[in-house]
Amino acid sequence: METARKITVEVPPELLARAQRASGSGITRTVRTGLELVAASHAYARLRQLRGKVRFTRTPAELKADR
Repeated sequence: METARKITVEVPPELLARAQRASGSGITRTVRTGLELVAASHAYARLRQLRGKVRFTRTPAELKADR
């Protein structure tokens, strides 16, 4: 297991309550999920920049048949 870093975060109570209701988790898991989503959104933005610039050698039918 990797080492975790303990942090102190100040958040508006209503924002935390809404996030916890949406995630159905406790504070720690909710904050971790939020951080993972922020990190993932950066990766998704970089992938969107590639749209239309990558050529595939396999057809969609070949990819489907390879499942």
